Amino acid sequence: MEAQALLTLTLLSLYASGAYSVTFTFTNNCPYTVWPGTLTAAGKPQLSSTGFELPSKASFSLDAPQGWSGRFWGRTHCFKDPSGKFTCATADCASGQIPCNGAGAVAPASLVELTLASDAKGQDFFDTSLVDGFNLPLSVAPQGGGGVRCTTTSCPSNVNAACPPNLAVKGGDGSVIACKSACVAFNTPQYCCQGEFGGPQTCQPTDYSRIFKKQCPQAYSYAYDDKTSTFTCSGSPNYVVTFCP
Repeated sequence: MEAQALLTLTLLSLYASGAYSVTFTFTNNCPYTVWPGTLTAAGKPQLSSTGFELPSKASFSLDAPQGWSGRFWGRTHCFKDPSGKFTCATADCASGQIPCNGAGAVAPASLVELTLASDAKGQDFFDTSLVDGFNLPLSVAPQGGGGVRCTTTSCPSNVNAACPPNLAVKGGDGSVIACKSACVAFNTPQYCCQGEFGGPQTCQPTDYSRIFKKQCPQAYSYAYDDKTSTFTCSGSPNYVVTFCP
């Protein structure tokens, strides 16, 4: 009984400290393997995995503490060369391994971004983003929680099918496997919301961002696309991230 009581107290202490706060479940509905990557914001505790293999129809879960902030994405067309170096044709994190080890996705990459509340009374913020371009459809769905904007957000469309030729990334067979954002493709202040365009009043939608927005109305199509693309939940829900929702 004493051992059981000690275990109970230990678990209660962990939950109270936020050590086991939110569970992220990753599900792959794509007809091919995806290699999710995880990136934790500076100063936040690292998750137990920074990258893993997720076969078609498989799921995998990670726990995150309260106050965690970071992003998730899916790498595709991945392989190991004869030397053992791991490489992906889209959204690679260039670590040379399946774990990303603190490296972010190489654009273009579809992203899920989250900032968790520091306690159950606060609000989580989350979104799907095409600011760095698109490589595969994805969604993030709260499991529980409350609030008007506490709902699934997704980019369910295959943006590659509508990608303009000057933004397209092609695979070895000539098919479009990813679509750059205009910022990634042209790197100008207008498209990257920098310099004189570095604010919501001066950085407005462009013909290119409207293509992304038409395909995925809930996702960020450019840096200041906040009104329709930011979602919030109270109550510290868990989240399901789905590739090819």
